[in-house]
Amino acid sequence: MRRYLLILALMLVAGAGVFVLGAFRSPTLGLDLQGGLEVVLEARPEAGQELTEEDLDRSVEIIRQRVDKVGVAEPEIRKQQPNQIVVALAGVFDATRAAELIGQTAQLEFYDLAGDVDPLSQGAGGQPVPSPTLLPLLAAEDDLAEGEQAREWYLYDSETKNRLAGPSSTKAELLQTLEGGEAPAGSEFYVVPPDKAVLTCGPPALLCPGGANPALTSYYLYRYQPNDPDDPIPALTGDDLKADGTRQDFGQNGEPIVLLEFTDAGGDKFHRITRELSQRGALEAATAGVTGRGPEARQFAQSFAIVLDGQIRSFPVIDFTDPSLADGIAGGSAQITGLDSLQEAQDLALVLQTGALPVEFVQVERTEISATLGEDSLREALIAGIGGLLAVALFLILFYRFLGVVAVLGLLFYGVLLYGAILIFNVTLTLPGVAGIILTIGVAADANIVIFERIKEEVRAGKSVRAGIATGYRKGFATIVDANVVTMITAFVLFAAGTGGVRGFALMLLVGTAISMLTAIAVTRALLGLLAGLRWFDNPRFMGASGETIPRWVRRDIIGRRRVWAAVSATVVAVGLGSLAVQGLNLGIDFRGGSQVTFETPEPTAVETIRTEAAQIGRANAVIQGRGDLEDGGYTEFQLKTESLGDQEQTNLRRALEREVGATSIGIKNVSASFSEQILRSALLAIIVSLALIVVYVTIRFEFKFAVPVLVALMHDILITIGVYSLTGLEVTTATVAAVLTILGYSVYDTIIIFDRVRENIQLMRRSSFAAIVNQSLWETIRRSLATTFSTLLPVTALLLFGGDTLKAFAIALLVGIASGAYSSIFVAAPLLSVLKEREPEYQRRKDAGLREKLQTVGERRDTSGQAMEPEPEPEPEPEPEPVAVAESQPVEDEDGDGRSGEEAAKAAARREARRKRRRARPHGRAR
Repeated sequence: MRRYLLILALMLVAGAGVFVLGAFRSPTLGLDLQGGLEVVLEARPEAGQELTEEDLDRSVEIIRQRVDKVGVAEPEIRKQQPNQIVVALAGVFDATRAAELIGQTAQLEFYDLAGDVDPLSQGAGGQPVPSPTLLPLLAAEDDLAEGEQAREWYLYDSETKNRLAGPSSTKAELLQTLEGGEAPAGSEFYVVPPDKAVLTCGPPALLCPGGANPALTSYYLYRYQPNDPDDPIPALTGDDLKADGTRQDFGQNGEPIVLLEFTDAGGDKFHRITRELSQRGALEAATAGVTGRGPEARQFAQSFAIVLDGQIRSFPVIDFTDPSLADGIAGGSAQITGLDSLQEAQDLALVLQTGALPVEFVQVERTEISATLGEDSLREALIAGIGGLLAVALFLILFYRFLGVVAVLGLLFYGVLLYGAILIFNVTLTLPGVAGIILTIGVAADANIVIFERIKEEVRAGKSVRAGIATGYRKGFATIVDANVVTMITAFVLFAAGTGGVRGFALMLLVGTAISMLTAIAVTRALLGLLAGLRWFDNPRFMGASGETIPRWVRRDIIGRRRVWAAVSATVVAVGLGSLAVQGLNLGIDFRGGSQVTFETPEPTAVETIRTEAAQIGRANAVIQGRGDLEDGGYTEFQLKTESLGDQEQTNLRRALEREVGATSIGIKNVSASFSEQILRSALLAIIVSLALIVVYVTIRFEFKFAVPVLVALMHDILITIGVYSLTGLEVTTATVAAVLTILGYSVYDTIIIFDRVRENIQLMRRSSFAAIVNQSLWETIRRSLATTFSTLLPVTALLLFGGDTLKAFAIALLVGIASGAYSSIFVAAPLLSVLKEREPEYQRRKDAGLREKLQTVGERRDTSGQAMEPEPEPEPEPEPEPVAVAESQPVEDEDGDGRSGEEAAKAAARREARRKRRRARPHGRAR
C-alpha cells in the first residue's frame, strides 16, 4: 500500500512540474500549424561552373540535413526553377541564425601554409606575409590570358584605389551590381586568376600567419590547382571528412573547438601532408645547423592552414622535434581552434557534418508566412479530437465498468506526461506528429485493456479481485513489454534514419509509447492496488467480470476457415494492385510538384476566406498561405500551391481570383516537390531496417516462424491502404505517409499481443493441434482486439466527420489502415502462423492423432459384420451447462485439442461417452 501511495505521489509531483513548465513554455507548432519563415536562396555558381539539376538536388538535401540536425523542425524545402531553393521553417530555433546557416557553402580546405603560398605573399624566409589590403594581390584585367576565366572580379577606382564593387563570379554579374550596368569613368577591373586563391585572416581567428593582428583583416595569395593529379592545392577538402566523426568539442582550457575526423582516403592524405611538413622542418633545421629539441629548433616547424570559405581559421604546427610527430599524424583527425564562441563552433560543426553546398547561394527574399492548415482547420481538429477522446472514455467506462474509470484516470496521467515530454524535448507539433499522438493514445488504452482482460479472466476463474489484479499484471507484463518494444524499435529506426515529417512522427511515437508503458505498469497498477484494499471493490459484476470466460459468439473455428480469409485478403489486395497498375496514385504537390500562384488583395483577408473561394473554383486541395504581416486577422499577400496548371487553366484561375477576391499582381510559376526522393528513400530504408530488427526481436522472444506472419500482415495492411487511395483517387500528401507509418506501428502491436497468447497456450495445451491452440488464443484475445480497435477508431472517426476537408484524407487513411490492421492480426497473421507451425513433426503427429480419433468414432457406427448400420436420426443436442468457475482460467489438455476450460472439456467428454453407450445398447440395423 505504501509503495502505491509513493508512486501516485511521484506522478502528482511530475504532473505539477508539467503545469509549472507549461506556464513558462508553450509547445512549438510546425509550419502547417503556425506558419513561419520562408527563405528564397538563389544559386550563384563560380565563373565557368555550370549549374546543373544535380547541384540543386544535392543542395536541397544538404539544407534539409542541416535543419534536421538543428531540431525536429520538419522544414518544407523545394526547388524553384531555374536556380532557386525555397526553405520554409517553423520556429524551433532562431530564424535569423537558421536563415544564415542554411545558405553557407562551407568549403573546407587544407593548405600547406608555407609551401603553397604565392611569391606575392611570401617573405624572405618562405613564410606567408600578410597584406593589409586586397588590391596588391590582384591582377589587372589585361593580365588574363585569352580565353582564361577569372575566379573573381573586382572594380576599383584608379585614383583612390577604393573598391567600388566585387567580388563577383563574372564581369557581367559585376556590372549588374552597378548603377546603369556600366563601370564609371576612372575605374579599373581587377581579377583573381584561375590558378590563384585569395585567403583572409581576421575576426574571429585568434592568431593569423605572419604575426598579423587578428582584430583586422589580412590578405594572402595562394596557389590554386585542385585538379592537379600529382600536387593538388588545396591538398584536402571537406569531402575527405567523416560526417559522423566531426563534432563540436572543448579544448584543454575549455575553449570551443571543432574536432575533424577524416575518411580512410582523407586520413592517408592528411598523414602524407603532415609527414612532409615534419620532414621539411627537420631538413631546414639541419641545413641551418640547428640540432636538438629546443625552441631554436622548433622555429623551423611547419604548419598547415585550415581554411573555411576562404578564411584561415587555424594553422596547427607540426613539431618535428616531437618523436610522436616525426612521421606526421597518422590518426586521421585534427581540430579547428581559435573560434569566437560556442555557437560558432556548433554551427561550424553542423555545416561540416552535412557537407558543403556545391554552389554558393545568396538570400534574395525572406518572408513571414501563415499556417497551411488555417485556424478553421485547427479548430475543427481540436473539436474532433476532444469529441473522440470523450467517446473513448465513455466506451472504456461502459465496457469495463469501474476498471474503465481507472483506465481514464491513467490516460489523463498519460496526457499530462506526454505534454511535458513535448515541452522538454521541444518537439515540433505538426500533422504527422499528431498522427503519432493518435497512435500512442491507442497504445496507451490498449496496455490497460490487456491488463483488464487478464484481471477479468482471473476473477471469472474464482479468484478474489485482489488476487486477480496481481495475477493479471504478472501475466500481462511480458505481453505489454513485447508489444511496446516492437513498436519502439520501429519508432527509433524511423527517427534515426528519417527526415522531415517522418522524424516528427517517429519521435512522438517513441516518447508516447514509453510513457504509455509507464502509466500502464505504474500508475494504473498503483490505482488498482489501492482500490483492491476496499471491501466494496471486491465485486466481479462491479468490474464487468461476470459472465462466461469465452462467450459462445466468440467460439468459431477461425483457423479452419483460413482459406476463406486468404481468398478475401487476396481479392482485396489484387483489386488494389490492379487499380494501382492502371490508374496509379493521385500524388499531391508534395510529391510531384505543381504550380505556385502569388497574388495580393486590396484589403486584409482571412486565409479561411481564400480557402473557401478556392474550393468554389475547384481548388479545394490547394495549399494556401498568407504572407507578410498579419493585419486585422488577415493578409494582403497570399500564396496558393496546387497541381500543375496548363495555359488555359492558368488563365481561368487568374480570372476567378480577380472576380472572387479582387486579386492583383498575380504571378504563376512552377515549383518542385517538397517531399523529395531522398526523404522517401530514407523512410523506406528506415522501414526495412526496422522490419529486420523486428524479425530479430520476434525470433529471439518467440521464434523465426512467428516473425514471418508479422511481416506478411504489415505488407497486407500497407497494400490495402495504398489500394484504397488508388481506387478512390484520394490525394496522396505528406500526411498520407504519416498515416501509413501509423498503420505500420498499430498492426505490429496488435499482432504481437495475439502471438504472445499463442506462445503462452503452447505450454498449456500440450496435446492439442496447433490450429486448436491458435483458435483458443484468438478466442481469449479477440475481445481485447475489438475493444482496442474500436477505442482507436473512435477519435479517428470523429476526425473524419468533424475535422474538415483538410484532414479528411488523413483520417480516411487511418480509418482504413487501423481496420485493416485489426483484420490482418486475426485473419491473416494467426492463420499463417498455424500453417507454418502445423508442418512441424510434433504438431503433424497431433493433427493425425485427432483425425484417427474421428475415424474411430465413425467406425463404431458400423455393423460387426462390416455392413453399414441403418442411419438413425441424430439425438437432440443437450443444452449447454452453465459455466462453472474453475481454479484457473487457463485452457487444459483435452482429447479434442480444442483448448476448452477443464470443466467444459469434462462435460463434453461425458456427453460423448453417453452417446457411445446408447449406440452400443441399440439393436443392429437390418441387413440389406
